[in-house]
Amino acid sequence: MCGIVGYIGKHKAYDVLVKGLHRLEYRGYDSAGIALLKDDGTLNVYKAKGKVANLEASLSGKDVEGTLGIAHTRWATHGEPNDMNAHPQVSQSRSLAIVHNGTIENYNVLKEALVQHGYTFTSETDTEVLVQLIEYVKQENRCSLFDAVREALLQVVGAYAIAVVEKDNPDTLIVARKSSPLVIGIGQDETFIASDATPIVEYTNQVIYLKDDEIAVISRKAAIQILSLENNLPSQLNIQTLRLSVEQLEKGGYDTFMQKEIFEQPSTLCDCLRGRIVDGGERVVLSGVIENKERFLHAERIIFVACGSSWHAALIGKRAMQEMCQLPVEVEYASEFRYGNPYITDKDIVIAISQSGETADTLAAIQLAKSKGAFVYGVCNVVGASIPRNTDSGTYIHVGPEIGVASTKAFTGQVTVLLMLALCAGEIRGTVRPDTIKEIASALLRMPDMLTEVLKLDPVVSELAKIFTYAHNFLYLGRGYNYPTALEGALKLKEISYIHAEGYPAAEMKHGPIALIDQEMPTVIIAPKDSLHDKIVSNIQQVKSRGGLVIAITNKGDSAIARLANYCLEIPDVPECLTPIVASVPLQLLAYYIAINKGRNVDQPRNLAKSVTVE
Repeated sequence: MCGIVGYIGKHKAYDVLVKGLHRLEYRGYDSAGIALLKDDGTLNVYKAKGKVANLEASLSGKDVEGTLGIAHTRWATHGEPNDMNAHPQVSQSRSLAIVHNGTIENYNVLKEALVQHGYTFTSETDTEVLVQLIEYVKQENRCSLFDAVREALLQVVGAYAIAVVEKDNPDTLIVARKSSPLVIGIGQDETFIASDATPIVEYTNQVIYLKDDEIAVISRKAAIQILSLENNLPSQLNIQTLRLSVEQLEKGGYDTFMQKEIFEQPSTLCDCLRGRIVDGGERVVLSGVIENKERFLHAERIIFVACGSSWHAALIGKRAMQEMCQLPVEVEYASEFRYGNPYITDKDIVIAISQSGETADTLAAIQLAKSKGAFVYGVCNVVGASIPRNTDSGTYIHVGPEIGVASTKAFTGQVTVLLMLALCAGEIRGTVRPDTIKEIASALLRMPDMLTEVLKLDPVVSELAKIFTYAHNFLYLGRGYNYPTALEGALKLKEISYIHAEGYPAAEMKHGPIALIDQEMPTVIIAPKDSLHDKIVSNIQQVKSRGGLVIAITNKGDSAIARLANYCLEIPDVPECLTPIVASVPLQLLAYYIAINKGRNVDQPRNLAKSVTVE
């Protein structure tokens, strides 16, 4: 949640910061602000409720000079979205400005102590408490900004990524992180900071990913210094090269990022599959599995931890792992996992799934699993993110940056990786037949062409969406591998159109949801020709007999479904475990066009942010 960007160098900071805020707006768009520090010590802070465009409009005619600055786009946690609660927050003397992602859990205790020392507060944020604390420590100890920031952070309980500037110190920027991402970009006589690499890639491909409990001093005239918060000892600079292009961060002729990302799926699955299915489709090779062969060979249980769409992908992964690896498999919400006192042993494999690799609850679940001796395997999209750095091994999904808040290509990429993981581990364990591996792996290689075929439904779905744009509720049903597909389809509609939708196993409809069915409530049923086809036909009959309208996702030539459903969206025949990939695309399109017809901002739906980095 929230986006930080900062700059110190030889150019005008404002231009870099505003462009960076636009790139980071998918992380939060409740309010935005900027602090600019001029060489003469003038500190100008500007803030505005709403999106970055509102901030830009408010700055017409204002002084935006300065070659050092920090900026922030907010997803509100403490305090409602308004100008006062927007970041940057400033200290009482207005000599310090800070931007902050994360949550300070003991802010109330700190605030009460500061009030006792004469400090007053103008916002409802935990961030203002932190900047006031830094100022208090600096004045009491008569120390440097670096020492004050470090000492203040040692008193803080919670998660943070921060950047701090000081009015009388126009050549220095202090940054630090704990459980919230921060990346430093190294340019020619200039340095950039950001919550992720998207604002940096235009200027440099050389980056340092700050680690937990590290603090950095960034100066115009000296090399970057990174030190441990705990013992103040220097950390080694680990400079990495970004594999990211500006073109990946643009809409590329599409109306929205979500539309682009839906249509990118044939190519992103090519990237996801590249080099992983070998010998003409005979074998699946994932280095993270092969290098840890003994762990997978002797595992006694697999536990998936994930949130949101990643949790739905995990449900599909569970079914595949059970079938192909002959192991008990559990799926847990990461947000609940660590509070349930889970029984975990060193014979367990915990698979953590996250698009961003920064999901706070999933990171906490990883730490708990490792503390109990489990082998932790990460499935992530963002290279260099916290989850791949904190797991024992893992696999990147390699689908490129996903800017739209509602997951599309990341979800299909996750499902693809989990199916390959099941095949690779199953081969190691000797629990999956070679002909099964070849059938599924060969079909995966054809999947990009299959998705190209499915995307031809676009004009059909666009017209269909007009019929259902003003429905108040939707029911999504699926069975087997496609119960999670139903959950994911319902989530997409909820996220971007704000229509209430629920996903259910189709057989569970009789245990409550069938009471909701009438002519006003459309039912979307995922009904491929799989092992449960006859069962799903019966479920459709039950909906139709109660006057319900049915939209069916089915295979070409399925006359039984065609006779029953009001509308059919046909997908290609694929092995049963691959149907969630091809079936998800028309569901993404349906949600997309309904939301567009309702005038929603599909890339930035209300109250949501792309990366959930706070609990």
